Amino acid sequence: MIRRFTFELFGFAALTAGAAALTAGAIMVGPAPASAQDATYGYGPADGGGFGLGVGGMVGVKPKYEGSDEYEAFGFPIVFPKFGGNDLGGRIKVRGADDVRFKLFEAGGFEIGPLAGYAFGRDEEDGDLLRGLGDVDDGLVLGAYAGYHVGPVLFDVSYHQIVTGNDDGYQIRFGAEVQRAFSASWRGTARVGTTFADDNYTDSYFGITRAQSLGSAARLAAYDADAGIKDVHLELGLTWDVSDRWQLKSGVRYGRLVGDAADSPIVESEDQFSALFGATYTFDVQR
Repeated sequence: MIRRFTFELFGFAALTAGAAALTAGAIMVGPAPASAQDATYGYGPADGGGFGLGVGGMVGVKPKYEGSDEYEAFGFPIVFPKFGGNDLGGRIKVRGADDVRFKLFEAGGFEIGPLAGYAFGRDEEDGDLLRGLGDVDDGLVLGAYAGYHVGPVLFDVSYHQIVTGNDDGYQIRFGAEVQRAFSASWRGTARVGTTFADDNYTDSYFGITRAQSLGSAARLAAYDADAGIKDVHLELGLTWDVSDRWQLKSGVRYGRLVGDAADSPIVESEDQFSALFGATYTFDVQR
């Protein structure tokens, strides 16, 4: 567990550094300043000129693998730059380890941008039903998202392509969310959504080949998981601006596996819960 946790942590640290470089380059193109509404998703308020950094991290719990009824802890760092008083934190949304978004453009209620992340794989030691099926490697995720505001509701769609590891599948996520400010420093978010997964993804995470079936310690039958909707989910989040520099975020998520994913022989529970807690601090390097 410690060894895997360390690998995941440093793997995402490398990804975060790359994402920071991407956002630094993007800001030089000259996107418009972030709105007050966007700050509810971001990390750390703008604070003066010069160059600064927002640093922090998130920890949480999640199922050991999709379909598991056991849970494990994980964590990843958060790093974002600030240039000349332009705080990129208001443009960065962290929706999970595999979904870190940068809002590159917005106009008329519409927003669009790239995303990056880190997909947790699985080990055959993660569950009795997985023994003999082999491992699925962790991987880098790249993609993009688009959203449109209709009154207080943000509707969005995002594309997540796994580009490293032994799984090259993709997911498309659809969602709608609303925000509410409880006070000047407290904000809440509620979100519902669903996920489409392609054949490569469902084969990697829910399918069982004939060779895997023969090697399965649990004597599982071969199973072909087709592309389709794999889950529906509900998320609740809370943000607290402790001060001009400190921000705390927390969130919980309930997901329900459906379709071929839910019918897979490796699924121990269709109900999937996860939780995140994060803290960030923004400071100026120079003025």
